[in-house]
Amino acid sequence: MDKIRAVITGIQAWVPDDLLTNADLEKMVDTTDEWIMTRTGIRERHILKGEGSGTSVIGANAVKALLEKTGTSPDEVDMLICATVTPDMQFPATANIISHECGIKNAFSFDLNAACSGFIYAVATASKFVESGSHKKVIVVGADKMSSIIDYTDRATCVIFGDGGGAIMLEPATEEGIGIMDSMLHSDGAGMVHLHQKAGGSRKPASHATVDAKEHFVYQEGQAVFKFAVTNMADVAAAIMEKNGLKSEDIAWLVPHQANMRIIEATARRMGIQKEQVMINIERFGNTTNGTLPLCLWEWENQLHKGDNIVLAAFGGGFTWGAIWLKWGYDPKTA
Repeated sequence: MDKIRAVITGIQAWVPDDLLTNADLEKMVDTTDEWIMTRTGIRERHILKGEGSGTSVIGANAVKALLEKTGTSPDEVDMLICATVTPDMQFPATANIISHECGIKNAFSFDLNAACSGFIYAVATASKFVESGSHKKVIVVGADKMSSIIDYTDRATCVIFGDGGGAIMLEPATEEGIGIMDSMLHSDGAGMVHLHQKAGGSRKPASHATVDAKEHFVYQEGQAVFKFAVTNMADVAAAIMEKNGLKSEDIAWLVPHQANMRIIEATARRMGIQKEQVMINIERFGNTTNGTLPLCLWEWENQLHKGDNIVLAAFGGGFTWGAIWLKWGYDPKTA
């Protein structure tokens, strides 16, 4: 093979046990199960509890299981990226904490923040290190503890998000016809006004005033975000197909960011594929931000076959959006 390609050689995910159901939310805010299901498609979401439990708990549990599953020693890992918008703290990076918890000592690690598109950005970034020949075993984590930045008196946002995530192993492909084939990534900072966290950064540091004003929670203008997400996530998924000469019948699976059922359905229609080809688990997990795509791949792993054409697509605050086309690298039934 002339060109080195990065291929996914393992996938693992983890979610906490505690559930927040629509019935629970009915007791907390003015909402109903019917209202939530109609607008989002979400019935329940997992919530990480426990003092001192941050996103690294999700990431470390996923990575430890991934190492065991793939028969990989922590010393073999030479890079780890954590895509997250809810880091344990400003510094050190949550990726550093995850590496330490998992005994990974020979890797450099860092966090990547592109909101809900972060996992796609991180996979594209990690693949370049593998393709360069400089790195052999790279772990990409997508994880978020969204409950830490959600206002549970705001029915517009508290019904959407959950906690969870997963991790993939990327390695050089040993044969042609598998691996990360292409990526298309975009961003537009003009979208900041519609979806952001007002306080806690250097522009507006934390203070009594910012806490009292609830400015450390997610702020979202739902209609504006929905409009941009429907258009851009669908367009980029269709664009990566067109760029690579892929027809709808060539696609085995769409792995869409699990933000809203209507956005997912619009993306599938734009690609011309059937609902049966779309990975959807939003009903049971909600929007776990960077965790949605690895959670999907993990749940559908046993249905994937070597060479399957898979499109990953996401849209996030910023705005950020993107798509990856990959050919699945293994048949889990024989791996």
